[in-house]
Amino acid sequence: MATYKGIKGFNIQTVSSDPSVPFVGQVWYNSTSATVKYFAIQAAAWSTSNNMGTARRKLGGAGTQTAGLAFGGGVPAITNVTEEYNGSSWTAGGNLGTSRSDLAVGGAGTQTAALAIGGDTPSGDGITGVEEYNGSSWTNGGVLSSPRFFAGGAGTQTAALVFAGNDGGTNGSVVTEEYNGSSWTSGGNMATPKAYTAGCGLQTAALSMGGTQPAGLTSEEYNGTAWTNGGNMNSGKFALGGLGLQTAALAIGGRPDPSSATEEYNGTAWSNQNNLNSGRSYLAGAGTTTAGLAFGGNPVTAATEEYNTFGPSLATIETT
Repeated sequence: MATYKGIKGFNIQTVSSDPSVPFVGQVWYNSTSATVKYFAIQAAAWSTSNNMGTARRKLGGAGTQTAGLAFGGGVPAITNVTEEYNGSSWTAGGNLGTSRSDLAVGGAGTQTAALAIGGDTPSGDGITGVEEYNGSSWTNGGVLSSPRFFAGGAGTQTAALVFAGNDGGTNGSVVTEEYNGSSWTSGGNMATPKAYTAGCGLQTAALSMGGTQPAGLTSEEYNGTAWTNGGNMNSGKFALGGLGLQTAALAIGGRPDPSSATEEYNGTAWSNQNNLNSGRSYLAGAGTTTAGLAFGGNPVTAATEEYNTFGPSLATIETT
């Protein structure tokens, strides 16, 4: 049978008390407690937080885990309600000027400088309207060149990106538009037409994940000019949530319903992570892969979950 020394080349150190500042991967034998211990990174996981004030699906999201923003969506009636998250609870923000759902997924900006891009209104299939949030109220921004809903979004309020989606009634578009804070201009077309995709990242380093074409497996990367194929996801999904950066992203939930799956992208490949506590689609996400936020979704819910990568922890692996 293999021994620790045979594998590592040295024996486990024997100490009378645990090291005061252990390093990740360190193993030792505590002679006082007669236990073998190690210091390791714990896996990331989702935990439940306080619900939003208004349950909804197909909503928009922006910001961070401690300063998140939820706006619009369907309850199932289309709404203009905005809520702000402070890391523990939600409070009312300024209402959208136009009630809308099916907004660009991935959003753009922060809690005090966000964009609501396109979407559906009660009267039509897709709109060109865009609104800007300043932390208290929404005002009209530059309009899209074509109606867009169930699209992907990324970037900031003054350097945003919208791509794919249902474009003027077509279920699956390759069109990309870039925003400079006042107007939209054409960007490079995507490699594959799709809708119900999620986005994240920056205008010059964005990521599209999942969608209706083909089979919800593909991801694409944008460099500010052109799209290229990224790594395929492990399971096909659409109507999902997304958050993070192009090289550190999370794809969360989605359809087929009800999905609780979470996948993480490192810029090359996707890996399965711990699931959401409640499966859902048409949800919003915000934050990063080490401090993420998921809220709302279908079945219509006000549920909020936080994703955290926990720091190093001490564990006992054997008792003698």
